[in-house]
Amino acid sequence: MKIFRADYVFPISADPIKDGVVTVDDFGKIISVSNQIPADADHTAVQHLKGIICPGFINTHCHIELSHLLGKPPERGGLVNFIMDVQRLRDADVNEIEAAAIKADVDMYDNGIVAVGDISNSNATVALKAKSKIYYHTFVETFSFIPDSAETVFNKALALVNEFKPQPCSVTPHAPYSVSKELFKLIKKYCDSNANKNLISIHNQECEDENKFYRYKLGSFNDLYAQFGIDISYFKPQARNSLQSVIPLLTAKQDILMVHNTCTNLKDIYFIKRFDRRIHWCFCPNANLYIEGTLPKIELFLDQGFNITLGTDSLASNNKLCILSEMRTLQGKFPNLALGRLLKWATINGATYLGIDKEKGSLEVGKTPGLNLVTGLDDLKITADTKVRRLI
Repeated sequence: MKIFRADYVFPISADPIKDGVVTVDDFGKIISVSNQIPADADHTAVQHLKGIICPGFINTHCHIELSHLLGKPPERGGLVNFIMDVQRLRDADVNEIEAAAIKADVDMYDNGIVAVGDISNSNATVALKAKSKIYYHTFVETFSFIPDSAETVFNKALALVNEFKPQPCSVTPHAPYSVSKELFKLIKKYCDSNANKNLISIHNQECEDENKFYRYKLGSFNDLYAQFGIDISYFKPQARNSLQSVIPLLTAKQDILMVHNTCTNLKDIYFIKRFDRRIHWCFCPNANLYIEGTLPKIELFLDQGFNITLGTDSLASNNKLCILSEMRTLQGKFPNLALGRLLKWATINGATYLGIDKEKGSLEVGKTPGLNLVTGLDDLKITADTKVRRLI
């Protein structure tokens, strides 16, 4: 048994507890959360800590197989250039890819991350995830904007899903600009008829040109298709944003994570409310700044009734895989975001989306959520000096 006392305990499922005490067994299972040391406890064994204790963090969007690209794509080159850079640079020696991914996995663990929603386009991380101390849900991504190749691409994705099983995994579309209507329909049919859980995670509105392409068939995505030799003569302007164009093509039977949302507007949010889709949002602010130099309009998403989560994206678009770093960026740009709200996004909301909220995401008796100690706060505000240390 271990007993930790801190300035505050944030159970997430309840109000913060001043001078809170968390007791766990030898396997990390929560025995009690209160403002009192258990009566039968050895008081000399209590660890008195400065800072706050919270559950382990949930990273709902990562590409761990791109970890070998750390520092390689130039910053603020825009999404289209970033995509071309990643495609040009991503092929490497398998040992280099695996070694970088293993290091990233260890770093995430040390940064207090207990679960990850991870995007995969290959089997490079199958072995790593099977051995990791972190819970992974793998999203096998599909790409094809060419209608005739939809079935071939979909079947290839299903084969990769089978390589990851029995680990939790899904087949998912990459983004509106890289998935044809035919491929969207195949994924929807699979989701609607599949008895197993098939969570969806889709990159959404990372730049204005994505909306411009869907509305008018203008902008830099035309250059991207030309660069890759993709004939898009069949595609007609949709006269509405990308999100509004693809929402009807997505399943109503599975949970859907819309990732990035850098250029999502209020009309898009209201449009979603007209459909019976189970939408969650994921913000990856450091990656947005790295790629586009801008952030989502966070205030538009607040109190809209949607589940908001946090992600790190990849080391191709970030200098670290750290949820605390993402929270620091958000609080710096949006000072009215309270620590309690950010911690909810970083813990229980991600656990809820991944379907692991009975075990992780909050400090409740019987759960094994992991424990993080966050120090260096200033009046419960994240600062440049704020750090996270894994306790359990």
